[in-house]
Amino acid sequence: MTGGSGPVTLPRHVAIIMDGNGRWATQRGLPRVEGHRKGVEALRRTLKAAREIGIEIVTVYSFSSENWSRPPTEVSALMGLLKRFIRNDLAELHEAKVRVRIAGERNDLAPDIRALLTEAEALTAANTGQTLIVAFNYGSRQEIAAAARRLAEEVAAGRRDPASITPETLEAGLSTAGIPDPDLIIRTSGEMRLSNFMMWQAAYSELVFQPILWPDYGRDALMEALAEYARRERRYGGLSSAAGA
Repeated sequence: MTGGSGPVTLPRHVAIIMDGNGRWATQRGLPRVEGHRKGVEALRRTLKAAREIGIEIVTVYSFSSENWSRPPTEVSALMGLLKRFIRNDLAELHEAKVRVRIAGERNDLAPDIRALLTEAEALTAANTGQTLIVAFNYGSRQEIAAAARRLAEEVAAGRRDPASITPETLEAGLSTAGIPDPDLIIRTSGEMRLSNFMMWQAAYSELVFQPILWPDYGRDALMEALAEYARRERRYGGLSSAAGA
C-alpha cells in the first residue's frame, strides 16, 4: 500500500466488528436475514481484498455470546449462513493458503456446528498464508474470566504461585493465544464501541469507526480505514515523536 508521500506500513492484524446487517435490511423493507446474507457477501469481498492488499491476520466478529438472545428465527438463520459459508468458502480459503482459527466458547454449541468449526481449523492448520480468526460465540469478558479461572484453579491445586501470574500468563489462556494483538480494529455502521470484542487484545489498537453498513463494505471502505490507520501515530503509552525524546 502506498500513499502520496511514499510507502505506508500496513497493519499486521486487522480486526473487524461487522455491524449493520439488520439496519441495512430494515432500510430496504427486507427481512433481517437478508441483511445477514448480504453481510456474508461483504465478508467474502473484504477477505479477498485483505489478502490482495497483504494483511497478514484478519479477525472477524461473526457471532457474539450475547447474540443468542436474538429471536430464535434470526439465530437459526445465522447458524445456517455460517454452515453455508464454511461449506462453500472453506475450499477457496484453503486454496488461498488461509489458516482458519476459531475464537470463542464451543462446549455448548450444537454438535454439527462444533464439527464444522473443527473441520475448518483442521483442514487449514498447515497453511502459511493469511490467518483468518473467526470470533464465534465469543465474548471478551467471558474469555478473560475463563483464563483467570484456569489460573485460579492452578493456584488452588498448588501448581502455581500467585506471584507468577502476569499479563503474559493470563494472555496465554485466551482463545487468541499466540496471535499478535490487532493493530487496527474497524467497526462499521457508525456505532462507536467495542461491544465485548477483544477488550484485552485492544489495549493499544487503533480504532476506526466507519458509518457504512456492513453489507455495503468492500475494498474501497477497507482502503479508507487503512488510510486512516496510516495517519495515526502509535505510541503504546509513550510520548509522540513530536514531543521529542
